[in-house]
Amino acid sequence: MTGLRKLKFFYAFEVPALVVAGFYLGGWWNFLALGFAFILLPIIDQWIGISTVNVEEKDVKAVGEAFYYRLVTYLWVYVQLAMLVWGVYVIATGQINTWYEWTGFLLSISLVTGGIGITVAHELGHKKSALERFYSKMLLMTVSYMHFYVEHNRGHHVLVATTEDPATARRNENFYSFWIRSVFLGYAHAWKLENERLARKGLSVMSPKNQMIWFFILPLLLCAGLTYTFSPSGAINWNIPVFFFGQSILAFTLLELVNYVEHYGIVRKKSDDGRYERVNPMHSWNSSHLISNFFLFQLQRHSDHHANAIKRYQVLNHYDQSPQLPFGYPTMIIIALFPPLWFRMMNPRLKEWEGKVYHQPIAA
Repeated sequence: MTGLRKLKFFYAFEVPALVVAGFYLGGWWNFLALGFAFILLPIIDQWIGISTVNVEEKDVKAVGEAFYYRLVTYLWVYVQLAMLVWGVYVIATGQINTWYEWTGFLLSISLVTGGIGITVAHELGHKKSALERFYSKMLLMTVSYMHFYVEHNRGHHVLVATTEDPATARRNENFYSFWIRSVFLGYAHAWKLENERLARKGLSVMSPKNQMIWFFILPLLLCAGLTYTFSPSGAINWNIPVFFFGQSILAFTLLELVNYVEHYGIVRKKSDDGRYERVNPMHSWNSSHLISNFFLFQLQRHSDHHANAIKRYQVLNHYDQSPQLPFGYPTMIIIALFPPLWFRMMNPRLKEWEGKVYHQPIAA
């Protein structure tokens, strides 16, 4: 990649900067980051259009191993932690008063921790490096969604595009029904997967090595620590846990919106012996809109991610034969909030995908 293109992965850091700017400008400016993410960015994204350029095969190894791209994600971890602590400080010191300032500030912080933060956690959680996996868990701790580390890697990637996967939206299932199923069944499935892992090792469910126990406790301890640190002596500032868990819920709701968009209606073919076909680039909705992909570390090239989960974000490929979304994620998740509009837009595309998969040969 060229030096200029490499720098564009720092675009994501504009979002926390806009949150801080919006706060200091005050009032309705607390919605500044949201206006950028869901109004201005979609316009720019559609204007610039898509890029189908892939890293050349001869360069994939070198680009994939370049430390620069890991450094960008490492820096994000510290930015997110700083933003959360700063957000708690702002709330604890009573600098946010009106309902609309609270709303704008809370939504904007969740855009940082969820819209981008969970994206980075997702990228890091797939890697073999102990440091990257640790950073992934830290980010997920800040949004009270640590079970995602288990469920996504060992559940979703195995069951994606099947009716057994809580994170694969069904045809004609609206986002709100999907949210309930994905959040609660995904959490239950993470417990099941972890219990099975412990059983294989001959360990009890109550073993200290049960990750799910720690994943439940650690966000509570983080919230308690922040509440204690920023509360006056002898009194609990209840605004702090309200803020912490409020931004957590909004953050993982953004994640579930992305899950909904990425896999809506797609089901892998099943053989006569009951086995699903292997995941390939036809089994996730893809979006190669250039600008939003820089903001989301190429998460939108989701077809290649599911076909090759270990690949780093900077070398994910665009595939012409993958089912293509009409817009980038920032636009699509807004559309997903309005089910009639979503179904009108996506059901014909889903029908077209089914025609290609079930009635026409798929290009290799």
